[in-house]
Amino acid sequence: MIRQDMILITAMILFLLVISVLIFLISKRFRKDFTKSSMDEMEGLEFEHFCAELLKRNGFCDVEVTKGSGDYGIDIFAEKDGVSYGIQCKCYQEPVGVKAIQEAYAGKEYYEKMVGAVMTNQYFTSPAVEAAKKLRILLWDRGYLDHMMEEYR
Repeated sequence: MIRQDMILITAMILFLLVISVLIFLISKRFRKDFTKSSMDEMEGLEFEHFCAELLKRNGFCDVEVTKGSGDYGIDIFAEKDGVSYGIQCKCYQEPVGVKAIQEAYAGKEYYEKMVGAVMTNQYFTSPAVEAAKKLRILLWDRGYLDHMMEEYR
């Protein structure tokens, strides 16, 4: 009787251990999708989908990733509080320059969106910041994306 109890207890412990490992692996996979360092390792299209999901999780609706080429400078369409957005995404290893701002502005105008924005895993050059002010393009840099990820958690 004691031997059967020991076998049963051992089996239960092993079962709980396997379940715990599975839960840990699943939660780790989810967390990997929203970690600060993982966005630096993404390719362009993967980063666009990451940004789209981040926008959804932060209250944007009608979030849509555009087709890859010929998108006129807009990678994501989104809406929040009745405001339509055209968003350019840039996953770079260095600061983002003026060209991304120009693309977002052109795309915003082409698609007749109310607001244009550039989202990046980096920061912006001084000329890019000046151009964005002049063209009224929102700049969502690394700090802003980090803040969006923290808000979601």
